Amino acid sequence: MAATEQPVIVDVDHVSMRFNLAQEKTESLKEYLLKLVRGQLMFNEFYALKDVSFQVRRGEAVALIGRNGSGKSTMLKVAAGVMYPSAGSCRVNGTIAPMIELGAGFDMDLTARENIYLNGAVLGHDRAYMDEHFKAIVDFAELWDFIDVPVKNFSSGMVTRLGFAIATEVTADLLVVDEVLAVGDFMFQHKCLLRLNKMLESGTTLLFVSHSAEQVKMLCKRAIWLDHGVIRGDGPADEICAAYEQAMQSGQV
Repeated sequence: MAATEQPVIVDVDHVSMRFNLAQEKTESLKEYLLKLVRGQLMFNEFYALKDVSFQVRRGEAVALIGRNGSGKSTMLKVAAGVMYPSAGSCRVNGTIAPMIELGAGFDMDLTARENIYLNGAVLGHDRAYMDEHFKAIVDFAELWDFIDVPVKNFSSGMVTRLGFAIATEVTADLLVVDEVLAVGDFMFQHKCLLRLNKMLESGTTLLFVSHSAEQVKMLCKRAIWLDHGVIRGDGPADEICAAYEQAMQSGQV
């Protein structure tokens, strides 16, 4: 008997994301608003994503690869609900734990302790749930000595450790990760990879962006190659990474 196909967690349906870039420079906000009201501002249209469609099923680990400016981070933000597409739709069937930007969701004036509960509330968890997971979060982040220090005094690596610990400790159907593993020392990166693998084994779905082909192939069986906002390849991670690297070396991207 054939294995039952897993349900779709992420359904990206003909998504385009358009930005209007001003052609001329304005010296002040007042000048900008006056020109906007008078219809005197000229814009260039820029498409970060162009008619992108794909699905990710429960338990899949899918990497988005491509050069800077290819639309990877924009696609993650659309999937996380941070941005709404100009055209098409992106539906996520389940809860999301986003790790997109360092410090996103943190109040920098609050302590690490306070931010753990704040982030938990944003992710939909009550205080009792966060009480239960508090020790494990701080243990993983290795921040007991700084737990009552305002996050604004943290290094970028400490912020990353705290954000990753929160996002991966609480239960979510989809984990969205953008270049987080590029920050921090080798031991922390290794610990993060072990945790992500454990989550994947338990059925969590991963949408992952990284410029490291090694990390992509270590975590993901599938990769989607974005080039100037368009899908150029979608398939086994080894094959897609090899095709992308060959194109890079031959100057085709």
